[in-house]
Amino acid sequence: MATTAVFDEHVSQYEQWYEDHPEVYQSEILALQEQFLEMPQNIRGIEVGLGTGRFSEPLGIKEGIEPSLEMAKKAFDRGIEIMKGKAEHLPYSALQFDFVLFVTICHFSNVKKALSEAFRVLKSDGAIIIGFLDKERSIAKSYMGKRDRSNFYRTATFYSVSELEQLLKKSGFKNMKYNQTLFGELESIKEVQIPKTGHGLGSFVTVKAIKP
Repeated sequence: MATTAVFDEHVSQYEQWYEDHPEVYQSEILALQEQFLEMPQNIRGIEVGLGTGRFSEPLGIKEGIEPSLEMAKKAFDRGIEIMKGKAEHLPYSALQFDFVLFVTICHFSNVKKALSEAFRVLKSDGAIIIGFLDKERSIAKSYMGKRDRSNFYRTATFYSVSELEQLLKKSGFKNMKYNQTLFGELESIKEVQIPKTGHGLGSFVTVKAIKP
């Protein structure tokens, strides 16, 4: 897992990536938004490992967890209420939320524990929504190939769709629903892409799964 210090020290680099890749960023937002379409209005949820709030803000998420103080400051400026904590030890009681969002699972130290914690804090029929780079697709492979030169991906762990689905099932989640985006190499994406259902083509995959 990348240490909190790495994120504290490189906030500006993190933020600049989104400025340099607006079409990629907006494509990811569209894919995540699609997973929220069938959910009721006025539901309460959190993003875990929300960084500077780049996903929480456009998705209308008002609270969440971020262990990096410097990242959390940026998220606070975007109007998000931050609790300090980690995905593996959420500072909430059980049955609190209608949804939990993860978009940084590659940086979690223990994904099994993080999924267990998400299951714990979700209400019955609540949803976990995960956006991730499929390790079997080109963008994750590119990051893995140059991880020694990356501040953020040096210690990242990427997952395949099948690996993550098995972890979700073992944690008790049901009814997985997938979509995908980022078709092509990262630097070739110059237009916002509309997500497609399923997985296996796009590098960025989202999955929504339900707590029974």
